[in-house]
Amino acid sequence: MPEHVVAVVAFDQISPFHLSVPCLVFGEFRPNTSPFELRVCAAESGPLRTTAGFSIAVSHGLEALESAATIIVPSWRDPAERPPQPLLDALVAAHRRGAQLVGLCLGSYVLAEAGLLNGLRATTHWAWAQDFAQRYPQIAVDPDVLYLEDGGLLTSAGTAAGIDCCLHLLRRHCGAEMANRVARRLVVPPHRQGGQAQFIEQPLPANARDDRLSALLDWVRANLDQEHNLDSLAQRALMSRRTFTRHFRQLTGSTVGDWLLAERLALSQRLLETTGQSVEQIAGLAGFGSPVSLRHHFGKAFGVSPSAWRQSFQGA
Repeated sequence: MPEHVVAVVAFDQISPFHLSVPCLVFGEFRPNTSPFELRVCAAESGPLRTTAGFSIAVSHGLEALESAATIIVPSWRDPAERPPQPLLDALVAAHRRGAQLVGLCLGSYVLAEAGLLNGLRATTHWAWAQDFAQRYPQIAVDPDVLYLEDGGLLTSAGTAAGIDCCLHLLRRHCGAEMANRVARRLVVPPHRQGGQAQFIEQPLPANARDDRLSALLDWVRANLDQEHNLDSLAQRALMSRRTFTRHFRQLTGSTVGDWLLAERLALSQRLLETTGQSVEQIAGLAGFGSPVSLRHHFGKAFGVSPSAWRQSFQGA
């Protein structure tokens, strides 16, 4: 029996898409090989109506939260409606015993109503960020990111950002290779950093110049061992520094420095999990220049050393 129980909180008038996101990421491993036990539960009894016009039957009540290691609230039906008190109490109790709590999209409202986000940073769907900030002034709202973690609680932006957040959790528990395989099955990007912008002005190449920039990013990913910076990449793309900066942000939602660091860290994770190369070798292959630089950035991003990360996934 899997040791890691993931509980997903359903409710009446739930969006089928929002419910499906954690179920697709954590619930569709092959039988007898899954590291997770997925439980969909609800505070309400009886069939739950969905926004798509059909109903679902949920076999678990809030007792499922008592033993769950991860609890995901995939959304909420109405930000103006206070969630049922038994659900809020169950979430508080789970947080006290150390469970990982996640609020996807409007699920952030549920964690906020439980008082769990007070004094922390959080995000939600950009269209509701202002309302969220006004209603919960004790929470520092970041309306621009895909997902973020503070105080052991994860919150995400709307809709597809929930997939990124769940893949982030999967990557933490099972490693980058597993998360990448699930992402390929879902036909989504294998890794988008939580700090990436929710709204990217121009998500797909619109002209030959942006096609060229996309090709450049693929080349950089294949050559991370080399030194790259804004000026060298702009020159390679045959653009001015200012034009390159503007098009890069339009295409990726990130700065050159942040994007490079995220790609170098992602490569480091994969190499630590799948090869026996030393930290010194990995630092060179990922372009960090030195083991000291790799350890600094890795520890800042993931809270553990590269060696500890490798040890965690030796048997994954």
